[in-house]
Amino acid sequence: MRDTGVKKCIDFIREAGALKRVRRSGWWVLGINDPETVAEHSFRCAVIGYILARMENVAPYKVVLMTLFNDIHEARLNDLHKMSQRYINLENAENEAFAEQINPLPKSIRNELSKMYAEYKKQGSPESLIARDADILECLIQAKEYCEYGFEKARKFMKKAPEKLITKSAKKLWAMACKKSAYDWWEKLSEFKR
Repeated sequence: MRDTGVKKCIDFIREAGALKRVRRSGWWVLGINDPETVAEHSFRCAVIGYILARMENVAPYKVVLMTLFNDIHEARLNDLHKMSQRYINLENAENEAFAEQINPLPKSIRNELSKMYAEYKKQGSPESLIARDADILECLIQAKEYCEYGFEKARKFMKKAPEKLITKSAKKLWAMACKKSAYDWWEKLSEFKR
């Protein structure tokens, strides 16, 4: 790879780093002043995507790739909650931002990301459906955690979103998440042992 290609990759990596500062805006509407960032959401979404892919017996590479790059356009557009989406054609804006973001990248990277993005948007492959379920499930788990942390209004999200889950594995994970407290995973670990 030539120096110009390396430079463009660094620019893309730095732009992706902006997602560490972009807050998920839908939670602000509910009164959550310091919601997670898009990068934090994308990371856990990728973890969930990997687990769902394994549960559904699908190779995880494309699923994880889709979850990691699903919201990359938000480095340019910000995270727009549902009310703001009423006033703009978000799909066109996302497509345009993504195309511009990947355009300077080396051809092999650009082609792979472009194909992955189109596949995710089409929602026709098992990998794309699993990646979308991972995105929804991450939001559901986050909403449940916010409820348990005292933000009861987040419960509203938990009413409609589960209907959008498609895979059996995502539904199964959500059912278990509903039964368990957000604190369960660390309470036993925090008990003192000698």
